[in-house]
Amino acid sequence: MFRDDPVQSKNSEAQGGRGQVGATTAGMLIRPRSQANAAADGPPSAAATKAGLPDAADDRPGVGDAIRAALLTAEPQRKSMAARAVARDWRLGRLAFRFDSDMPDEPARPARPELLPPTQMPKRGRGGSEKNRIALWHALAHIEFAAIDLALDMAGRFGAQMGPRFTSDFLTVAADEAMHFALIERKLRVIGSQYGALPAHDGLWQAARDTKHDVAARLAVVPMVLEARGLDVTPAARDRVRAQGDESGARILQRILDDEIRHVAAGARHFIMEATRRSEDAEKLWQTLVARYVSGALKPPFNDSARLAAGLPRHFYAGIA
Repeated sequence: MFRDDPVQSKNSEAQGGRGQVGATTAGMLIRPRSQANAAADGPPSAAATKAGLPDAADDRPGVGDAIRAALLTAEPQRKSMAARAVARDWRLGRLAFRFDSDMPDEPARPARPELLPPTQMPKRGRGGSEKNRIALWHALAHIEFAAIDLALDMAGRFGAQMGPRFTSDFLTVAADEAMHFALIERKLRVIGSQYGALPAHDGLWQAARDTKHDVAARLAVVPMVLEARGLDVTPAARDRVRAQGDESGARILQRILDDEIRHVAAGARHFIMEATRRSEDAEKLWQTLVARYVSGALKPPFNDSARLAAGLPRHFYAGIA
Protein backbone atom coordinates (compact mmCIF):
# COMPACT_ATOMS: atom_id res chain seq x y z
CA MET A 1 0.00 0.00 0.00
CA PHE A 2 1.42 3.34 -0.96
CA ARG A 3 0.96 6.15 1.50
CA ASP A 4 -0.33 9.31 -0.18
CA ASP A 5 1.78 11.66 1.97
CA PRO A 6 4.89 13.88 1.74
CA VAL A 7 7.30 10.93 1.53
CA GLN A 8 7.91 11.16 -2.20
CA SER A 9 10.41 11.49 -4.97
CA LYS A 10 12.66 14.51 -4.51
CA ASN A 11 12.00 15.86 -8.01
CA SER A 12 8.24 15.90 -7.58
CA GLU A 13 6.14 18.67 -6.14
CA ALA A 14 5.37 18.54 -2.42
CA GLN A 15 2.25 16.45 -1.97
CA GLY A 16 -0.89 17.73 -0.34
CA GLY A 17 -3.89 15.79 0.88
CA ARG A 18 -3.09 15.27 4.54
CA GLY A 19 -4.90 12.31 5.92
CA GLN A 20 -5.23 10.56 2.59
CA VAL A 21 -4.51 6.89 2.53
CA GLY A 22 -3.27 5.24 -0.64
CA ALA A 23 -2.72 1.65 -1.58
CA THR A 24 -1.03 -0.48 -4.07
CA THR A 25 -3.07 -3.53 -3.25
CA ALA A 26 -6.44 -4.47 -1.96
CA GLY A 27 -8.49 -7.59 -1.71
CA MET A 28 -11.57 -9.26 -0.47
CA LEU A 29 -12.51 -12.36 -2.38
CA ILE A 30 -9.27 -13.70 -3.78
CA ARG A 31 -6.93 -16.02 -1.92
CA PRO A 32 -3.33 -14.79 -1.78
CA ARG A 33 -0.95 -16.56 -4.11
CA SER A 34 1.45 -18.97 -2.51
CA GLN A 35 5.07 -17.90 -2.31
CA ALA A 36 5.90 -20.70 -4.74
CA ASN A 37 3.51 -19.36 -7.35
CA ALA A 38 4.61 -15.79 -6.78
CA ALA A 39 8.21 -16.72 -7.40
CA ALA A 40 7.64 -19.10 -10.31
CA ASP A 41 9.73 -18.10 -13.30
CA GLY A 42 8.55 -18.01 -16.84
CA PRO A 43 9.73 -20.78 -19.10
CA PRO A 44 12.50 -19.74 -21.47
CA SER A 45 14.85 -22.56 -22.38
CA ALA A 46 16.99 -24.00 -19.61
CA ALA A 47 20.21 -22.66 -21.12
CA ALA A 48 18.79 -19.18 -21.55
CA THR A 49 17.35 -19.15 -18.04
CA LYS A 50 20.63 -20.27 -16.54
CA ALA A 51 22.49 -17.51 -18.34
CA GLY A 52 19.78 -14.93 -17.65
CA LEU A 53 19.62 -14.23 -21.40
CA PRO A 54 16.88 -14.32 -24.06
CA ASP A 55 16.62 -17.48 -26.14
CA ALA A 56 17.26 -16.40 -29.74
CA ALA A 57 15.62 -19.56 -31.12
CA ASP A 58 12.33 -18.90 -29.32
CA ASP A 59 9.57 -17.75 -31.69
CA ARG A 60 7.02 -16.95 -29.00
CA PRO A 61 6.04 -13.28 -28.50
CA GLY A 62 8.43 -11.47 -26.21
CA VAL A 63 7.39 -10.57 -22.70
CA GLY A 64 8.83 -7.07 -23.16
CA ASP A 65 6.45 -6.25 -26.02
CA ALA A 66 3.50 -7.59 -24.00
CA ILE A 67 4.45 -5.40 -21.03
CA ARG A 68 4.85 -2.36 -23.28
CA ALA A 69 1.39 -2.94 -24.79
CA ALA A 70 -0.15 -3.08 -21.31
CA LEU A 71 1.59 0.14 -20.30
CA LEU A 72 0.21 1.83 -23.42
CA THR A 73 -3.36 0.74 -22.64
CA ALA A 74 -5.19 3.77 -21.27
CA GLU A 75 -8.71 2.63 -20.34
CA PRO A 76 -8.58 1.48 -16.70
CA GLN A 77 -10.48 -1.79 -16.96
CA ARG A 78 -8.59 -2.78 -20.11
CA LYS A 79 -5.24 -1.94 -18.51
CA SER A 80 -6.19 -4.05 -15.51
CA MET A 81 -7.10 -6.96 -17.75
CA ALA A 82 -3.97 -6.49 -19.88
CA ALA A 83 -1.69 -6.57 -16.83
CA ARG A 84 -3.27 -9.76 -15.57
CA ALA A 85 -3.07 -11.30 -19.06
CA VAL A 86 0.67 -10.57 -19.35
CA ALA A 87 1.33 -12.17 -15.97
CA ARG A 88 -0.82 -15.18 -16.84
CA ASP A 89 0.73 -15.67 -20.28
CA TRP A 90 4.23 -15.45 -18.84
CA ARG A 91 3.39 -17.92 -16.09
CA LEU A 92 1.89 -20.37 -18.61
CA GLY A 93 4.88 -20.21 -20.94
CA ARG A 94 3.23 -18.28 -23.76
CA LEU A 95 5.81 -15.47 -23.71
CA ALA A 96 9.55 -15.66 -24.29
CA PHE A 97 12.11 -13.95 -22.10
CA ARG A 98 12.85 -11.28 -24.67
CA PHE A 99 12.75 -7.48 -24.57
CA ASP A 100 12.70 -6.11 -28.12
CA SER A 101 11.33 -2.61 -27.40
CA ASP A 102 12.07 0.15 -24.93
CA MET A 103 9.47 0.93 -22.31
CA PRO A 104 7.56 4.20 -22.80
CA ASP A 105 8.66 7.18 -20.74
CA GLU A 106 5.04 7.64 -19.64
CA PRO A 107 2.21 5.11 -19.48
CA ALA A 108 -1.03 5.79 -21.33
CA ARG A 109 -3.59 7.55 -19.15
CA PRO A 110 -7.38 7.71 -19.34
CA ALA A 111 -9.11 11.03 -19.98
CA ARG A 112 -10.29 10.98 -16.38
CA PRO A 113 -9.46 11.47 -13.58
CA GLU A 114 -8.15 14.98 -14.03
CA LEU A 115 -4.55 15.04 -12.80
CA LEU A 116 -3.67 17.99 -10.60
CA PRO A 117 -0.39 19.03 -8.98
CA PRO A 118 -0.23 17.42 -5.55
CA THR A 119 -0.38 20.79 -3.83
CA GLN A 120 -3.73 21.53 -5.51
CA MET A 121 -5.45 18.35 -4.40
CA PRO A 122 -8.43 18.99 -2.13
CA LYS A 123 -7.94 17.82 1.43
CA ARG A 124 -10.18 15.06 2.61
CA GLY A 125 -11.52 14.51 6.11
CA ARG A 126 -11.54 11.21 7.95
CA GLY A 127 -15.21 11.16 8.87
CA GLY A 128 -17.70 8.59 7.72
CA SER A 129 -19.82 10.84 5.49
CA GLU A 130 -20.70 9.59 2.02
CA LYS A 131 -18.51 12.27 0.48
CA ASN A 132 -15.50 11.26 2.56
CA ARG A 133 -16.05 7.57 1.90
CA ILE A 134 -16.12 8.16 -1.85
CA ALA A 135 -13.00 10.32 -1.63
CA LEU A 136 -11.18 7.61 0.33
CA TRP A 137 -11.98 4.81 -2.10
CA HIS A 138 -11.27 7.00 -5.10
CA ALA A 139 -7.83 7.83 -3.71
CA LEU A 140 -7.20 4.13 -3.17
CA ALA A 141 -8.36 3.29 -6.69
CA HIS A 142 -6.07 5.90 -8.23
CA ILE A 143 -3.03 4.69 -6.36
CA GLU A 144 -3.83 1.09 -7.29
CA PHE A 145 -4.09 2.16 -10.91
CA ALA A 146 -0.71 3.91 -10.76
CA ALA A 147 0.73 0.84 -9.05
CA ILE A 148 -0.17 -1.34 -12.04
CA ASP A 149 2.03 0.86 -14.22
CA LEU A 150 4.83 0.99 -11.66
CA ALA A 151 5.02 -2.80 -11.43
CA LEU A 152 4.78 -3.27 -15.20
CA ASP A 153 7.50 -0.68 -15.78
CA MET A 154 9.72 -2.36 -13.17
CA ALA A 155 9.44 -5.69 -14.99
CA GLY A 156 9.69 -4.21 -18.48
CA ARG A 157 12.44 -1.65 -17.92
CA PHE A 158 14.77 -3.78 -15.80
CA GLY A 159 13.73 -7.37 -16.55
CA ALA A 160 16.30 -7.97 -19.29
CA GLN A 161 19.05 -6.78 -16.94
CA MET A 162 17.81 -8.59 -13.83
CA GLY A 163 16.59 -11.89 -15.26
CA PRO A 164 13.50 -14.12 -15.41
CA ARG A 165 12.98 -14.37 -11.64
CA PHE A 166 12.84 -10.58 -11.33
CA THR A 167 10.43 -10.40 -14.27
CA SER A 168 8.21 -13.06 -12.71
CA ASP A 169 8.13 -11.35 -9.33
CA PHE A 170 7.08 -7.96 -10.65
CA LEU A 171 4.58 -9.33 -13.15
CA THR A 172 3.00 -11.06 -10.15
CA VAL A 173 2.91 -7.70 -8.38
CA ALA A 174 1.33 -6.09 -11.45
CA ALA A 175 -1.36 -8.78 -11.56
CA ASP A 176 -2.07 -8.25 -7.86
CA GLU A 177 -2.38 -4.50 -8.36
CA ALA A 178 -4.73 -5.02 -11.28
CA MET A 179 -6.98 -7.29 -9.26
CA HIS A 180 -6.96 -4.85 -6.38
CA PHE A 181 -7.87 -1.97 -8.65
CA ALA A 182 -10.80 -3.99 -9.97
CA LEU A 183 -12.01 -4.73 -6.44
CA ILE A 184 -11.77 -1.11 -5.34
CA GLU A 185 -13.38 0.18 -8.52
CA ARG A 186 -16.25 -2.23 -7.87
CA LYS A 187 -16.44 -0.88 -4.32
CA LEU A 188 -16.69 2.66 -5.70
CA ARG A 189 -19.61 1.67 -7.90
CA VAL A 190 -21.40 0.03 -4.98
CA ILE A 191 -21.25 3.29 -3.02
CA GLY A 192 -22.44 5.35 -5.99
CA SER A 193 -19.31 6.60 -7.72
CA GLN A 194 -16.63 5.44 -10.16
CA TYR A 195 -12.96 5.87 -10.86
CA GLY A 196 -12.36 9.19 -12.59
CA ALA A 197 -15.18 11.01 -10.81
CA LEU A 198 -12.72 13.01 -8.67
CA PRO A 199 -9.36 14.62 -9.46
CA ALA A 200 -6.13 12.82 -8.63
CA HIS A 201 -2.41 13.55 -8.73
CA ASP A 202 0.61 12.09 -10.48
CA GLY A 203 3.03 12.04 -7.57
CA LEU A 204 3.66 8.30 -7.57
CA TRP A 205 4.78 8.11 -11.19
CA GLN A 206 7.35 10.82 -10.46
CA ALA A 207 9.30 8.16 -8.57
CA ALA A 208 9.46 6.15 -11.79
CA ARG A 209 10.70 9.16 -13.76
CA ASP A 210 13.42 9.89 -11.24
CA THR A 211 14.74 6.32 -11.04
CA LYS A 212 14.35 5.06 -14.61
CA HIS A 213 18.13 4.89 -15.03
CA ASP A 214 18.94 2.68 -12.03
CA VAL A 215 17.25 -0.51 -10.86
CA ALA A 216 18.70 -0.16 -7.35
CA ALA A 217 17.24 3.33 -7.01
CA ARG A 218 13.85 2.13 -8.27
CA LEU A 219 13.80 -0.79 -5.83
CA ALA A 220 14.94 1.43 -2.96
CA VAL A 221 12.22 4.02 -3.54
CA VAL A 222 9.14 2.18 -4.82
CA PRO A 223 8.86 -1.11 -2.93
CA MET A 224 11.10 -0.26 0.02
CA VAL A 225 9.80 3.24 0.80
CA LEU A 226 6.47 3.94 -0.90
CA GLU A 227 5.03 0.46 -0.57
CA ALA A 228 6.61 -0.15 2.83
CA ARG A 229 4.85 2.95 4.10
CA GLY A 230 1.61 1.17 3.35
CA LEU A 231 2.52 -1.47 5.89
CA ASP A 232 2.54 1.29 8.51
CA VAL A 233 -0.73 3.01 7.68
CA THR A 234 -3.02 0.24 6.47
CA PRO A 235 -3.93 -1.27 9.86
CA ALA A 236 -5.28 2.05 11.17
CA ALA A 237 -7.19 2.68 7.94
CA ARG A 238 -8.67 -0.81 8.10
CA ASP A 239 -9.76 -0.28 11.68
CA ARG A 240 -11.40 3.08 10.89
CA VAL A 241 -13.31 1.56 7.99
CA ARG A 242 -14.44 -1.35 10.17
CA ALA A 243 -15.52 1.03 12.93
CA GLN A 244 -17.78 2.76 10.38
CA GLY A 245 -19.54 -0.56 9.80
CA ASP A 246 -17.91 -1.32 6.44
CA GLU A 247 -16.73 -4.90 6.88
CA SER A 248 -16.26 -5.52 3.16
CA GLY A 249 -14.03 -2.45 2.97
CA ALA A 250 -12.04 -3.68 5.97
CA ARG A 251 -11.45 -7.00 4.20
CA ILE A 252 -10.14 -5.14 1.16
CA LEU A 253 -7.68 -3.26 3.34
CA GLN A 254 -6.62 -6.45 5.11
CA ARG A 255 -5.82 -7.95 1.72
CA ILE A 256 -3.79 -4.82 0.96
CA LEU A 257 -1.71 -5.46 4.04
CA ASP A 258 -1.26 -9.17 3.37
CA ASP A 259 -0.22 -8.67 -0.25
CA GLU A 260 1.96 -5.68 0.43
CA ILE A 261 4.21 -7.72 2.67
CA ARG A 262 4.96 -9.95 -0.33
CA HIS A 263 5.48 -6.95 -2.61
CA VAL A 264 7.92 -5.25 -0.26
CA ALA A 265 9.67 -8.59 0.24
CA ALA A 266 10.19 -8.97 -3.50
CA GLY A 267 11.68 -5.48 -3.69
CA ALA A 268 13.94 -6.01 -0.69
CA ARG A 269 15.14 -9.38 -1.95
CA HIS A 270 16.12 -8.07 -5.37
CA PHE A 271 17.65 -4.93 -3.89
CA ILE A 272 19.92 -6.98 -1.64
CA MET A 273 20.89 -9.18 -4.59
CA GLU A 274 21.72 -6.09 -6.65
CA ALA A 275 23.76 -4.59 -3.81
CA THR A 276 25.70 -7.86 -3.55
CA ARG A 277 26.32 -7.84 -7.30
CA ARG A 278 27.75 -4.32 -6.94
CA SER A 279 29.86 -5.41 -3.94
CA GLU A 280 28.14 -2.79 -1.77
CA ASP A 281 26.60 -2.98 1.67
CA ALA A 282 22.85 -3.19 1.13
CA GLU A 283 21.87 -1.09 4.14
CA LYS A 284 24.29 1.72 3.32
CA LEU A 285 23.35 1.70 -0.36
CA TRP A 286 19.64 1.86 0.48
CA GLN A 287 20.12 4.76 2.88
CA THR A 288 22.22 6.64 0.28
CA LEU A 289 19.58 6.17 -2.43
CA VAL A 290 16.72 7.15 -0.13
CA ALA A 291 18.55 10.32 0.86
CA ARG A 292 19.09 11.11 -2.83
CA TYR A 293 15.64 10.36 -4.22
CA VAL A 294 13.12 10.70 -1.38
CA SER A 295 12.01 14.09 -0.12
CA GLY A 296 11.31 14.32 3.59
CA ALA A 297 12.13 12.03 6.46
CA LEU A 298 10.66 8.59 6.91
CA LYS A 299 8.14 9.22 9.66
CA PRO A 300 7.09 6.89 12.47
CA PRO A 301 5.11 5.09 13.65
CA PHE A 302 6.42 2.07 11.78
CA ASN A 303 4.80 -1.35 11.59
CA ASP A 304 8.05 -3.04 12.56
CA SER A 305 6.66 -6.57 12.55
CA ALA A 306 5.21 -6.28 9.03
CA ARG A 307 8.37 -4.60 7.75
CA LEU A 308 10.49 -7.35 9.25
CA ALA A 309 8.27 -10.00 7.67
CA ALA A 310 8.92 -8.24 4.35
CA GLY A 311 12.69 -8.38 4.82
CA LEU A 312 13.09 -4.76 5.92
CA PRO A 313 14.58 -4.85 9.45
CA ARG A 314 14.40 -1.81 11.69
CA HIS A 315 18.11 -1.02 11.49
CA PHE A 316 17.66 -0.25 7.78
CA TYR A 317 15.38 2.71 8.38
CA ALA A 318 15.68 3.69 12.05
CA GLY A 319 18.80 5.75 11.47
CA ILE A 320 17.21 7.95 8.81
CA ALA A 321 13.69 8.25 10.24
